[in-house]
Amino acid sequence: MTSGGDLEFRDLTLTRDGQRLLALSVTVAPGETLSIMGPSGSGKSTLLAMATGTISPEFDTSGRIILGGRDITALPPQDRQVGILFQDDVLFPHLSVRGNLAFGLHPSVKGRKARMAAVDEALAGVGLAGFADRDPATLSGGQRARVALMRVLLSQPKALLLDEPFSKLDAGLRDQIRNLVFDHARAAGLPVVLVTHDPEDAKAAGGRVITVGG
Repeated sequence: MTSGGDLEFRDLTLTRDGQRLLALSVTVAPGETLSIMGPSGSGKSTLLAMATGTISPEFDTSGRIILGGRDITALPPQDRQVGILFQDDVLFPHLSVRGNLAFGLHPSVKGRKARMAAVDEALAGVGLAGFADRDPATLSGGQRARVALMRVLLSQPKALLLDEPFSKLDAGLRDQIRNLVFDHARAAGLPVVLVTHDPEDAKAAGGRVITVGG
């Protein structure tokens, strides 16, 4: 799980109904976190949707998104190698913890034995050894957040996007999961973009902060 290089938003603009919501040119280096703050409706989460290729057709966009020197602006979502964590952990309720993580595994991990080993290693890395056969419904909020993080990282993304993933966690868990996410992202050398309303998130991220829509 290593970075492919910088994540660059090059001359991006976002408009809806003729009104410009956001204009941005910025480069995020491997291991760096860029925090984007601003009021609701300012285009923060929509910027992430531009990066993942899932933006709603109601928005008009221009500019380019470059990841590791590759223009991903027009690529389908599955070809972009961009991982994202949301407010909700979106674990599949019909799959075990192992099944959820196996779903995220990169295609280069072949064979049942290798896939099981990769899942077990990922769980051990976040203090959840022995949880592979658990039903996600039996996990605490913090445990679910850890599984969601590892599912994203097992897909071997070249960039990580965070859409307020800490906002629904209890205050006691928030610092722990923040540190877990940022530590793993830095260790993997991923450029990270965090969208948040919480100044403490941006402080924990430790990188640059951009305010939009203010």
